[in-house]
Amino acid sequence: MDLTLKEYIRKVQLWELIPENILDLYLKKAKEKNQELSAFIRFHEDYADKNIHDFKHKPLKWAPIWIKDIILTQWYVSSCASKMLEDFVSPYSATCFQNLENAGGLMIWKTNMDEFAMWWSSVTSYFGKPKNPYWTNRVPWWSSGWSAAAVAADMCIAALGTDTWWSIRQPSSLCGVVWLKPTYGRVSRYGVQAMASSLDQVWPITKTVEDNLILLKAIAGYDPNDSNSFKIDDYKKMDEALELQSLKWFKIALPKQYFDEWLDPKVKDVVLNSIEEAKKLWAQVDWIDFPLLKYALAVYYIVMPAESSTNLARFDWIRFGYQENTFDYDNIYDYYAKTRAEWFWPEVKRRIMLWTYVLSAWYYDAYYLRAQRVRRKLKMEFDKIFGDYDLILGPVSPTVAWGLDEKADDPIANYLADIYTITINLVWIPAMSLPVGFAEDKWEDMPVWLHIIANQRNEYKIYGFANLMEKTLKIRK
Repeated sequence: MDLTLKEYIRKVQLWELIPENILDLYLKKAKEKNQELSAFIRFHEDYADKNIHDFKHKPLKWAPIWIKDIILTQWYVSSCASKMLEDFVSPYSATCFQNLENAGGLMIWKTNMDEFAMWWSSVTSYFGKPKNPYWTNRVPWWSSGWSAAAVAADMCIAALGTDTWWSIRQPSSLCGVVWLKPTYGRVSRYGVQAMASSLDQVWPITKTVEDNLILLKAIAGYDPNDSNSFKIDDYKKMDEALELQSLKWFKIALPKQYFDEWLDPKVKDVVLNSIEEAKKLWAQVDWIDFPLLKYALAVYYIVMPAESSTNLARFDWIRFGYQENTFDYDNIYDYYAKTRAEWFWPEVKRRIMLWTYVLSAWYYDAYYLRAQRVRRKLKMEFDKIFGDYDLILGPVSPTVAWGLDEKADDPIANYLADIYTITINLVWIPAMSLPVGFAEDKWEDMPVWLHIIANQRNEYKIYGFANLMEKTLKIRK
């Protein structure tokens, strides 16, 4: 099949396709491929049967969309891939999911993920490890790796994932699909089980740039339940941006720090070659110096785990999930220690312990408060750059996808892999990962992606640039 979202909608409108038939085909295909890729936690065929009706007036025409298990769906299990929430049935739906329903998107699967979206290589789910659809001996990477793998393997037309630092951008980069992180607040976070509240966001994963915009329109919008959400009035700019024929008026910045010693030379060559193609389309490209970037990794690994530790405090086996008989314990502290030690995986416990320390009364000023000050300086520096440039370009990942268990026991190596993407979440700006070529690694061709970054509420510039580059590089024929 390999349908894009745009193709699906057009063919349903022309009665060339029947939604029920396409749903059955994707369901069958997904069940077959899932045995190899382990991308799903559970299927929801009953939801599909109840909801696939009256598609004429729905923009998405009941297109089969995957939903990450961290997004709450009313009366269905949302477990965060954790034993702690294995049977948790949500009493309400996330706003982004409600918007998707209203637009005619159809959920029939919940995708696997790292437990509570924590870890690096998509290997810490209670429900099993996923595999990269290009080469099944490699990781799809990070907590949204299952969603990216599903779209890349054509087990669905598109998917919704979440990203805290790069858990959509990296999997999209390594699996060969298009991803956009919108401006913080464009898509409501209400009903999304937060890992780090000031960093998390829901984003669309699709096969093409145009598909990405279609899905973003479906899930975005102002939500009174999310104080950070804002009213959206720039869709016309985004639609017009897709009609660009050249990059004549684009000024692009290339930070030298994005192309330093951390970047694999093979990946660097592919990224720079794509930038040369942008120059042929009349884009003005300048190298700039951004010395503050070297502090971003340290800032992120104070802010993110500190917020994660706070959000995980609610999971105590009393308010959520399975509950043991508390009368079997001498006090509440023994009960907490027993249940949280038994059902949280090692990485979750590591973050609880280490970054509760960061938030302690003795070290709050020395670590967390200082990190927030540097975060503000990073935002000011980005604002300064965007005063002169439309976009910032760079790599998404310093390497191509590695082996399934190659770095599972090396936290530092995994932390360093975040170096090119974490700053975007810290300063709340939009970015996209776009496929631009392949690099050979151990005799296997693996996808390489370009990171396209714009200022807040300037997604239209990203879509215009990415759509033209996609056509120029003939990424998808």
